[in-house]
Amino acid sequence: MLVDGVSRRTIWLHPDDPSIVQIIDQRCLPHRFVIEDLKTVEEAAKAILDMHVRGAPLIGATAAYGMYLAALAVQRDGADSPKTAMGKAGELLKGTRPTAVNLQWAVDRITAILETADDAGTIVHKCKTEAERIVEEDVEICRMIGVHGLSLIEEISARKDGGVVNVLTHCNAG
Repeated sequence: MLVDGVSRRTIWLHPDDPSIVQIIDQRCLPHRFVIEDLKTVEEAAKAILDMHVRGAPLIGATAAYGMYLAALAVQRDGADSPKTAMGKAGELLKGTRPTAVNLQWAVDRITAILETADDAGTIVHKCKTEAERIVEEDVEICRMIGVHGLSLIEEISARKDGGVVNVLTHCNAG
């Protein structure tokens, strides 16, 4: 999306510090544009719980990045059992919205790739790579929603002789 002429996503890694996940605080929209920094899995969980992020795919992406933040903490703190610590992080995230399918799916997807990871460095790398993959997949799905919806909007516009077409979107509208 364009915000003041700048292309933005709803979630991304801080360009100067990849240990910080940045989100658009959707509670402030449309009146204010606020970028929020998430530095811990607990902050990611709070962002999901308190609806700083909204929409199933973005909630899933936030959970995936939350697992990445947990992996960074495991690496930084030298957890005795990285897999146990990651399991606790996954449960924390899942507990924020127990019925959120994309959240459960993203945490499970990250957890599954950690089966072959034994050291903290590998866990961090795998979590980051998979979280980025989840975000890219979401961007493409949303783009395709827009592509598929375009013909409908064009059809309505033609019926209105090029007049204004009002579109109300909900959740991940592409």
